[in-house]
Amino acid sequence: MNDAVQVAPLLAGWRTRALAAEDEVRKAVVGQDRAIRLITIALFARGHALLEGDVGVGKTTLLRAFTRALGGAYERIEGTVDLMPNDLLYYTYVDENGRPRVEPGPLLRHGEALATFFFNEINRARPQVHALLLRAMAERSVSAFNREYRFPHLQVFADRNRVEREETFEIPSAARDRFMFELAIEAPKDRDLRQALAFDPMFHDTDALVERVALGVLPYEDLNHVGRVIQEVVAASPAIRDYAMTLWEATHRPGHFGVTLPGVDMDSLILAGASPRGVAMLMRAARVAAWLDGREFLVPEDIHAVFHEAMAHRIFFTPVYEMRRVGLSHALTEALLEHVAAP
Repeated sequence: MNDAVQVAPLLAGWRTRALAAEDEVRKAVVGQDRAIRLITIALFARGHALLEGDVGVGKTTLLRAFTRALGGAYERIEGTVDLMPNDLLYYTYVDENGRPRVEPGPLLRHGEALATFFFNEINRARPQVHALLLRAMAERSVSAFNREYRFPHLQVFADRNRVEREETFEIPSAARDRFMFELAIEAPKDRDLRQALAFDPMFHDTDALVERVALGVLPYEDLNHVGRVIQEVVAASPAIRDYAMTLWEATHRPGHFGVTLPGVDMDSLILAGASPRGVAMLMRAARVAAWLDGREFLVPEDIHAVFHEAMAHRIFFTPVYEMRRVGLSHALTEALLEHVAAP
């Protein structure tokens, strides 16, 4: 009882902070309420997020706004075809005296104070770079200079340009599985918002726009603790657990649950369904969604709120259908939620 009494005000205070942070981000980003909520969920579920969308829809601005709200040390790197793994760890140069120097790179520069690492256009980097990032994301550590560096507070954001395919490398499934969410960012459909983005000078200066966000609304060094408390406090009933397990099974055998998609042979659609890690991330995210809605128990709507972004990139199609992934994955996740009975 004493623990519950102490935890309640902690979570209530942090929920207020989380909602305030979303309001701050909206000062710089308009028409992206769903993406803002999902990134907030990822922060408190301690999961990394990959954003995908067309050029110029505001992916970078959105991530920069959240980075400012978090505070802490921040590093950014641009994905290029000639980027190598060592470029993340150190860089070399010749100083003014003609002597060679080695300095820590973006991953190592701040040590344990590194809060946010933003990888811009990740699909332009080579697979060797993805492999190094994979360890940093999974273990929040890397090895360099004969020692191990740890980043206990590290949050990785990345974005991927889905328009240009030249000089790009597909992100391997193991690396994609480390991202809690893959978020599709689209330009706002509301005409007034589109007009504001096009003609309001406020939206033309990205640096000034991001500076409107209050710094450090969500102290990054406390998020691990708060995230653990949320996972411990928000309860999943036996019925919700059974529902989640059935959805997991349905990602492997959608046809068995009556799911059909136009023009698709359901028996040859799925190469592999969601992994155990994927379902664990789904439930972590759903608990945070429940907490942000002011509840300490899960309902089916909490799972629905994060299902597509948490699961679609973890369902692998056979080669004949992989080229249609964008359309099929969304149709499939929607059909799974429609055909699997909720408690």
